[in-house]
This record gives sequence, C-alpha cells and structure tokens, in this order.
Amino acid sequence: MAHPWHHAERSAKLFGGCPNDYLAIHDWFDESKAHLADFRHRALRHHSEGIFLCEAIHGKTLTNSDGKVIPVRFVAEQHVKDDLGWIPTVKDWLQHIQPQAWMGRTPYRPNHQFSAEVSDTELPEQSTIAPQSAP
Repeated sequence: MAHPWHHAERSAKLFGGCPNDYLAIHDWFDESKAHLADFRHRALRHHSEGIFLCEAIHGKTLTNSDGKVIPVRFVAEQHVKDDLGWIPTVKDWLQHIQPQAWMGRTPYRPNHQFSAEVSDTELPEQSTIAPQSAP
C-alpha cells in the first residue's frame, strides 16, 4: 500500500468504523518516509518490535466510531502485513545491513570524567579532539 490513508481505509473495512479512527496509527508507521522516501524507511518500524512500540505509544486498544474496542496491535499488524506480506523481526531487517567502518567507531573520549564544575581551562583543546567523519 502506498499511503497511510489507504491502510486506514482497509482498517475500517476489517474492524469497522471509519478511516479516521485508524489514521494516526498508520501515519506513525510511515513517518519515517520523511527521512528516507523509499521502502528502506520500513526498517525503522515495520517489524515485531515496531508493532509493540506502536501499542506502547497509541495504547492497547482504541474505540472506533462504531463504539467497537479494537486492539491497536491488530491494526499495527495489519499495516505491516499489508506492506510486507508478513511480520519480520528487527533481526530480519538488520542482518541485511552492509557493515561500514564508521558504524563501529567509538568517538573520542577523554581519559577523565568531566564534572559540572570543570572550567574551560581544564577542557582539552579543540585541536586535540580528532573529528570523526564518515568515509
């Protein structure tokens, strides 16, 4: 499916009520399109962990405009299944990422802990902090 509205229309057919009853859930799943406007945006929420996160954010149930109480998890599962045909895990997505050198780098950390009372004269000079740039 291409748009949250189409998912919401399908939800209304499956669970009753009207599309607006479900639109917030479907909008949430597809918000990541704002950052990557192709199918890869789905790796952020279209999986089992995303379904449970959706439930944590939107609540365990919703009451549609017909007065029927619907488990949010059912609506979330419907969204993922409509897009992918099944519900993958986070591992299913992440195992296909090609590791890059920058992904494993640890940023510069000084040898001592800074406290709230540290003055500017005690901080390392900017020239001693090597910036980490992506290759």
